[in-house]
Formats: sequence, C-alpha cells, structure tokens
Amino acid sequence: MKLLYSCLLVPSICLLSSCSINIAGGNGRPDNPYFITTQPLLIKKIQLPAGSTLTYEKQGFKTGRQSQLMNESKLKGISLPSGQTIIWAGVPINAINKFSNSEMRGFSLNAEFKQLAPNQNSGFSKQWQRCGDDLGISIKNTEDWSFNPSNIVDVESCSVLYQRYFKDNAEQQRFLNQLYAELLKVTSK
Repeated sequence: MKLLYSCLLVPSICLLSSCSINIAGGNGRPDNPYFITTQPLLIKKIQLPAGSTLTYEKQGFKTGRQSQLMNESKLKGISLPSGQTIIWAGVPINAINKFSNSEMRGFSLNAEFKQLAPNQNSGFSKQWQRCGDDLGISIKNTEDWSFNPSNIVDVESCSVLYQRYFKDNAEQQRFLNQLYAELLKVTSK
C-alpha cells in the first residue's frame, strides 16, 4: 500500500509544483518593448491620438516602456487610449494587431460597436457585428494598416466563428466572401 501511495504522491507533487513555475517572471506575459505616444502621430498610415500604445516585437535587450518611437517595421500592435477609437472602414476600432503567424501578411482589428451610431451602419458593419468584434484582414503592403481597399487582399477571419483556414466549410467561406464584398463597397475612411 505504501508503494502505491508513493507512486501516486510523487507524480502529483511534481504536477502541482510545475503549475506554479513561472519561467517568464512577473505576470507571465512577455515584456515586449512599447511606446506611449505623447502627441498625435501617423503610424502605418493611420492617424493615432496621443496616449496610444505601440507594442513592438522583442528587440535585443529592449523591454518594457521605451522613451522614444522604435522602428515601425517591428510594430506588433496599436492600442488606443481607453474610450477612444479611430474609424476604419466606417467602424470605430480601439486596437490593431499584426498577425502573429509570420507567414501571413495582415492584422486583426478590434471594433467598438457601442460607439457606432445607428445611422452610421453599413452592410459591412452589420455583417461584421454578426460574428463578433475581431476581424482579420490580409494585405499586400505591411507598412499600410489604414483602410485602403487597394491594399486589402481578403478577410481572413471574423472572431473565431469564421476562418479562411477551414476551406472545406462552405458556410464559413460564404460568410467571409460576403463580408469581403461588403468591405470593398465602403468608400469612406
């Protein structure tokens, strides 16, 4: 009986103790370098308000808050100050994040539909709202994250519900095709 108890106790202790190990330190999130804008800036062809947070890929020993802008080609994401949005294809958004898969060229947008006035709804915004607030866009030029229809290749995803990855799912592909068609109809920035 003692042997059985020992056989169960040792793996259990190892399992439980491994749950508390935090290799990254702190809160477990990577400490990527970031910069908070102090004035309005044009970044990736998007006019950003002061107070926007620009997060960058890891670069050498640079971590945490930086005192100056870093190389725009290393930008991973943009987060706007709380309560503020910019308009992208007629939709208020509060964040843009580069796709984490380096083989994909594009970004995801996070919408703030609560700030969209009812008279500002378009076919695109209505379709986008049907699936959630996160939209993945593939692009040609990675230096342009603005609403530029000539730079947009496709709508890759709409939340986790609709993904181009699932090519055999006709419903998902149809929805994304409709969303892309509605996006191309938008004329205002």
